[in-house]
Amino acid sequence: MTEKLKKYFSDMLVFKSPEQGKFFSTLSLPSYMRDWILMKFADQNGVIDKEEVTAYVKRVIPKKENWEQLKYEMARNYQSVRFLAKVKVEIDLTTRTALFTLPDFGVPKKKGEAVVDWDTIEVNKDYLLSPNEVWGIVELVCDESDSTKNESKIKMIDFRPFCPYNIDLDYFIEARKGFTIDEWIDVVLSAIDYNPAGYVSNTQKLAMLSRLLPFVEKRVNLIELAPKGTGKSYLFSQISKYGWLVSGGSISRAKMFYDIGKRTSGLVSHYDYVAFDEIQSITFTDKNEMQGALKGYLESGEYRVGDHRDVGESGLILLGNIEEERMNVNVNMFSNLPEIFHESALIDRFHGFIKGWDIPRMKENLKVNGWALNVEYFSEIMHLMRNELIYRAIIDDVLEVPKTADTRDTEAIKRICTGFMKLLFPHIRRSEDVNYGEFNQYCLEPAKSMRRIIKTQLGIIDTEFRGKDIPDIKLKSNAKD
Repeated sequence: MTEKLKKYFSDMLVFKSPEQGKFFSTLSLPSYMRDWILMKFADQNGVIDKEEVTAYVKRVIPKKENWEQLKYEMARNYQSVRFLAKVKVEIDLTTRTALFTLPDFGVPKKKGEAVVDWDTIEVNKDYLLSPNEVWGIVELVCDESDSTKNESKIKMIDFRPFCPYNIDLDYFIEARKGFTIDEWIDVVLSAIDYNPAGYVSNTQKLAMLSRLLPFVEKRVNLIELAPKGTGKSYLFSQISKYGWLVSGGSISRAKMFYDIGKRTSGLVSHYDYVAFDEIQSITFTDKNEMQGALKGYLESGEYRVGDHRDVGESGLILLGNIEEERMNVNVNMFSNLPEIFHESALIDRFHGFIKGWDIPRMKENLKVNGWALNVEYFSEIMHLMRNELIYRAIIDDVLEVPKTADTRDTEAIKRICTGFMKLLFPHIRRSEDVNYGEFNQYCLEPAKSMRRIIKTQLGIIDTEFRGKDIPDIKLKSNAKD
């Protein structure tokens, strides 16, 4: 397996080990940043000089507590400072200035204190004017040019995007042909930092991989209930910079969809997915407003707030803990969810359910230990796959749907199928090339199972759904193994 990886992905491999994982966790770096540093500093055997890496991280990726030192260099020593940071830029039409924020540093303290040089905007316009926060090397100075107000500003005079790799999606798709399905499942698991050998069955592996569906397919809405310690928070917060994890607390319609006062769009317009972690502890500032907004969004991706209408592409994932006695799809598993999710009309809009108890609790033998695709590269691949439309066309072509099938059930099954296909069979670009046996086992049956649990729960909480099963969607009769 290692030889195959080196043959097809030699430039995108890193050596991952539990020991290195512990070292990088002390540096408080997400996995995608860790693997970038590993590629930068590791020798041909994957070994790094920890002192060298530590010095580099301190110099280039400062922490929030280092901000006063950076200000000192700018204000007292008249020095520019350069470091890697998350940046968000917006244009203020009132003052005709470009403003920036450094969210990890709480900068600026007041509006108008942090500005961007227009030349810097022009050079990096497509990147900096993204609706999302972006990573890059910033160069900042203390600007005292506005003497009329007798106050200084922080000015960004240079920016270099954090784009460490040139991603060739076509090459990735073609390289998949060199692996069997079992080998490829292990490739994906190791790419997201898990050791395939630590799983005892394909059921466990597929349950873990089902968490990645919102990474590759737009607007996949899932519910996962799992025992504590199965890695839910880690995967949704550390693997991709294109997702957002809400951990407890309160969330408003303005934060989620659109803020009328600030005239800014919310999370669903900025990220590939929004995951509500510890869903039982999350509260909503206006339950009726949020419930109504969620219904519309989960159905069509559209939301309306006041006179503002927009469309988002983010999937919504509810993540919660579950006690052992309630790990049963034939009892009400959703009773501990916040009240707004007790309505069947809203639950029906979630496409599938992940049985988190099929995913083993995180142990040392589940941590990857060997050569693997670096997670920054793989997360970029997953992000790009969201725009690939051919897979849904193939799904529509190979599946036979009963004429009386419920539309929501059909859409849910097809959307989950499409996600699994992108993850596991990205090299299939024509319906004629589908291996129907593998497709049935790794795409269709898992999708139907995930949707059936939602349908079963609907029957428990609402008599209207009682006794109703998912439609008998199957492969067309001309399917070949």
